[in-house]
Amino acid sequence: MTTTTPETRCSQVVREPLPGTAKTGTTYVALEHLRGWGRDVLDGEALGEELTPLVAAHLKKWSASLQLIRKPGRAGQHRPRRKMYLIYTGDGDPPPAMEELDVDGPETILELDLSGPGANASLGARPVDHPILLVCSHGKRDTCCALKGRPVAAALQTCFYGDEIWESSHTKGHRFAASMLLMPWGYSYGRLNSAAAIDMLKHATRGEMFLPGNRGRGCFDAPGQVAELVVADRVISAEGSLDVGTLRVDAELNEPGDVDGMAADEVVVRRVAHPDGRAWRVQLKQRPVEGVVASCGDAPEQGSTWVVVDVQPVEGHRAVFWTGNCPGVAPPEQ
Repeated sequence: MTTTTPETRCSQVVREPLPGTAKTGTTYVALEHLRGWGRDVLDGEALGEELTPLVAAHLKKWSASLQLIRKPGRAGQHRPRRKMYLIYTGDGDPPPAMEELDVDGPETILELDLSGPGANASLGARPVDHPILLVCSHGKRDTCCALKGRPVAAALQTCFYGDEIWESSHTKGHRFAASMLLMPWGYSYGRLNSAAAIDMLKHATRGEMFLPGNRGRGCFDAPGQVAELVVADRVISAEGSLDVGTLRVDAELNEPGDVDGMAADEVVVRRVAHPDGRAWRVQLKQRPVEGVVASCGDAPEQGSTWVVVDVQPVEGHRAVFWTGNCPGVAPPEQ
């Protein structure tokens, strides 16, 4: 049984495996915003009472999420013009894309066409050819984000001197702090120290998948996230590396969104495809997790996680055997 005190930080209570907990979404607007972020970026405090509902409606039209960002340290508080990133994570096909533009303020969001890359050239949007890492430091949302996120962002900034590193508003899962989003692929990471985060971004810069701390890719549902990571582990263990964001996941028996409220013993199947034509059929079940502390100050409650029941290569494709090296992903049940 898990007990907590008012001083207990949610990120100190480690109960859940990381895979399957990623922030979901495929379209993001990341806006450099130097003033306060409020508790929620769309509660009116950050963008103002008049502009906020207009921005919220425009983002909803495109099923897009808003991240408010700033550069780490004091230098990030004094920038004459601000950057905005338009991020389309894709789902393996089409590939992800990211653009940036310089803006004077958040009003530009209302002018955005978020149908896809290239739609905002008239606003000065231009392609970005390097990854960016959004490290949650949203202390007003949860103390753990500030205590763990800011030092990691500062350490990363000493190794990457361009615009790769940003402090960010809530990235979902402050109990996994330091929590971060790797763009343009939309991978969530958690529980990484500074050295591991630096290693992760170096892998991403080389175009390589990094498994430690990986919570999954947000374009997939929770079982799909777990399925992708377990197959990625197989490929990396057998071949040494895997291009980041190239695996595609499809629901074979249950459509995404149908998994909520399912019986604990009900099996879902996700088909994971490699760009070279190989494919794997991954069976998963949902299992309860006791003692989850979602936010600082919350009482422990029951959560859930997805576990792998079986992994089989699709007939006609070369098998790669289970290695068990994917952190947080349990081996198939016997």
